[in-house]
Amino acid sequence: GLVVIGGDGSFKGALELSKRCSIPIIGCAGTIDNDMVGTDFTIGYDTAINTVVEAIDKIRDTAESHDRIFVVEVMGRDAGLIALRSAIASGAEALLVPELKNDMDVLISKIRSWRSSKSSKIIVVAEGDESGGAYKVADVIKKQCPEFDLRVSILGHIQRGGNPSCMERVNASMIGFNAVKGL
Repeated sequence: GLVVIGGDGSFKGALELSKRCSIPIIGCAGTIDNDMVGTDFTIGYDTAINTVVEAIDKIRDTAESHDRIFVVEVMGRDAGLIALRSAIASGAEALLVPELKNDMDVLISKIRSWRSSKSSKIIVVAEGDESGGAYKVADVIKKQCPEFDLRVSILGHIQRGGNPSCMERVNASMIGFNAVKGL
């Protein structure tokens, strides 16, 4: 038998293989985007969001000490779940994800109201957001609010590696056990 751990591409490949070979194949959802139907948490997702939250916590320290706005881009070309969960967990002031239409004028209005009441300002942007990612969002903010000190941080592939979280290890072990049992 074959155990395939992956996302859409891996499963499409496994489906094609199953059409040509008569071996049993089990699929284990493994993608940091957590965008696979039929599972609450894919292998890789919890570790990715914990990595993002840790990074945003560190960025917030700089944002507070230097009175800056940070636009933080996280992975999520088609799904904003990493951005959503990490923005909530880190206390971000704004969130832009591919699943929602964003009004940049509303964001600019919110930013102007933060200036007097917040010591840090974090905007989390999923890479696939319609606004075009962190650099394009930052350009819009800079044009309309040139008085703000603004920085962009692209977390990129740092989200894809590292030591798995405890929840991840337990979840992957249970999935693996049941995959072997299923075979």
